[in-house]
Amino acid sequence: MLAALVAAGLPGAAALAQGLVPEVQTPGSIGTVPPTPAPPAAAPPASGTPALPGGRRTGQPSRNEPVTFTANEVEYDRDRALVTARGRVEAWQGDRILRADEFTYDRNTGVATVRGNVQVLEADGQVIFADSAVLSNNMRNAVVEGLRALLAQNGRMAAAGARRTDGTIFDLARVTYSSCNLCQDDPLAPPLWQLRARVATWDQTNRQVRYRDARVEFAGIPLLYTPYLQHPDGSAPRQSGFLSPTFGITRYLGGFLELPYYWAIDESQDLKVSPTISTRQVPNLGLEYRRRFNSGELQVAGSLGYNSGTDDGTESRGFVGHIFSRGRFSLDETWRTGFDFNRASSETYLRTWRYDARRVLSSSAFVEGFWGADGYARIDGRAYQGLSTTDDLSVTPYVLPNTYADYVMRDGIGGTFTIDTWNFAIFRDTGTDTRRASTRMTYELPFVEGVTGSAFTFRAQGDLAQYSYDKLNMAPNFVTGVAGSGTATQANIRMALDWRLPLVRSAGDWGSQMIEPRVQIVTGPNTGSQIRVPNEDSLDFEFTDANLFELNRFVGRDRQEGGTRIDAAMRGAWYFPNGGQVEALAGRSFRIAGDGGPFYTGSGLENRESDWVGRLRLSPVPWLTFLGRTRLDADTGERRFIDASATVTRGPTAVSAGYLFATAAPYLNPVRDREEVSLGVTQRIGQNWRVSASGRYDIGIQRPVSVAASAAYEDECFILEGRFVHRYAVDPTTNSEYASSTLLLIRLTLKTVGDFGFRAI
Repeated sequence: MLAALVAAGLPGAAALAQGLVPEVQTPGSIGTVPPTPAPPAAAPPASGTPALPGGRRTGQPSRNEPVTFTANEVEYDRDRALVTARGRVEAWQGDRILRADEFTYDRNTGVATVRGNVQVLEADGQVIFADSAVLSNNMRNAVVEGLRALLAQNGRMAAAGARRTDGTIFDLARVTYSSCNLCQDDPLAPPLWQLRARVATWDQTNRQVRYRDARVEFAGIPLLYTPYLQHPDGSAPRQSGFLSPTFGITRYLGGFLELPYYWAIDESQDLKVSPTISTRQVPNLGLEYRRRFNSGELQVAGSLGYNSGTDDGTESRGFVGHIFSRGRFSLDETWRTGFDFNRASSETYLRTWRYDARRVLSSSAFVEGFWGADGYARIDGRAYQGLSTTDDLSVTPYVLPNTYADYVMRDGIGGTFTIDTWNFAIFRDTGTDTRRASTRMTYELPFVEGVTGSAFTFRAQGDLAQYSYDKLNMAPNFVTGVAGSGTATQANIRMALDWRLPLVRSAGDWGSQMIEPRVQIVTGPNTGSQIRVPNEDSLDFEFTDANLFELNRFVGRDRQEGGTRIDAAMRGAWYFPNGGQVEALAGRSFRIAGDGGPFYTGSGLENRESDWVGRLRLSPVPWLTFLGRTRLDADTGERRFIDASATVTRGPTAVSAGYLFATAAPYLNPVRDREEVSLGVTQRIGQNWRVSASGRYDIGIQRPVSVAASAAYEDECFILEGRFVHRYAVDPTTNSEYASSTLLLIRLTLKTVGDFGFRAI
């Protein structure tokens, strides 16, 4: 029995085998081996593995822990110096358990033999099986026949024979490995895939399996040979080593190979180095670094390469690269700080090397504080980089500083009072420079009238802003005749009374129905066009049902809506017992007097009577979801804005469709109407297959926007995925499609071993 214990690497069993075993046969014997003295010096733990007192790794037994065992029968032959245990032998030390039918320990030679259903259960869940084993060298060396192992993450290993050295290194002969489940109807059939090798080494200290003369078989058919292959045994959350390569061919790179290396520096940081070698370009190096601190985290991704240039001159020769970084750190329970720093050589570079191409990169650094749900403050600085070749970098703003703070107070009658301040300074090389100091105070008091059930809400809002500016005649304001410096002051007060009357009735087995009229009266001084006030935060504007009842319907504060108006809407809904609903809303706004003020022509609010806005939501059954928003001309009913999407899901099939129409807006380039349709289909086939296809088409310019298709198979051990994407976006400087507009990706993943990818761009 004790020999079997030592076979599992439990050195405390040696004491029992050397004289603590009774010289009798005792059915059902149970005993405890006292701990042996600690060794003079503990070996250092494996890299990346937490150490416990005594130098051992988590889950490994200590020499100081007692060894407890049971057996149906224990026998000691004094003449031959043999210890024998038979019948349901089981021993445990710490978190490791060993089971066997019989063992024999020869005290003269120090050799132990374990036979019959040998099992070793590790603390991390791994299980080792063997037909028999012969152990020596204080039971740390072993020769094993018929080794089988159930590893982490569903890994399974089998070998005809094995030799263990120093208690942690297994040299395996004629080894097979797979993470696939066996066929329930025919367990002897080969799994979907398996690794076969002439010899292999299983290093339990470094938690790695290394194969020599290995081949990968699919359904028993050899398809791939490699002289050397290594992968983790699955028991460690992460380990250093080479990741699976990606290779392919592109129009710009030619043939290429990407071979990433992952370095688990320690428990709190790691680094991935991804060199890419191609036939047409200088090698490119990508880096990804991550680190977690007790009070925050840091993420940095970047690359460095050399551009050989293009014939048309759109890309010049020289070094290129990018950096995307993010950091967040808590200073204490109230304050935290952070930054985002993102820069790149060009959009073409990011597209070519597939480094998360973006239209605009933003960078910032900030400090912010939180005082429960009532107080908040932030100060930051911001910078932007436009990556399009048509961007004028001289008008790109720098914001430093940008400060914001607010505080919320509640009175004793249910009202909420909020005060805030938002201040910034914006600088441009050739555009408008703006400094603003502003404050806003709001008050909201809801109450319900008890007789009719009417719900009232009183709102009040006051704004005060002071500006100083330079070059107001330049971007983005373009005010004629204001070329120098100046100042401006803007103040506005808005008060409103909002009335709603929700009328609900029962529809019996069909749920309940509701009709809710809503009217809001808003008043305040007329504000005029405000053309001589710098506009930095209110350039983008869209009038929909979402902001119909806002006191100031601009997203920012540089443009203030004034005058007296009435907002009205009718909302109806039907709520079904199954959780579904049908809801619709239609409304518009009426200005009592005055012109359109700061609203541009075509915005829907430039006239005294606004455009109609509406919303329709349909989800009467779980398999149907529809949401649409629209804005219609007040006089003709002509469409001004439509945004609709629908999804139908029936069993394994899902179909989604979308439609977008928007009239030209002066702040968009190019200034034109937008009209697009989209369609997508996803189909699941059985438990493992999934296919999808999608596309988007621009009706206005009569050209596709993008098309995509994918197919994937996934089960417990294998992933096969193919993806195709083509984007029809055109570079305005060359009037041709952007580089890397087409992507073909094929990825094959053997779970627990690695993935292999082919990519064409």
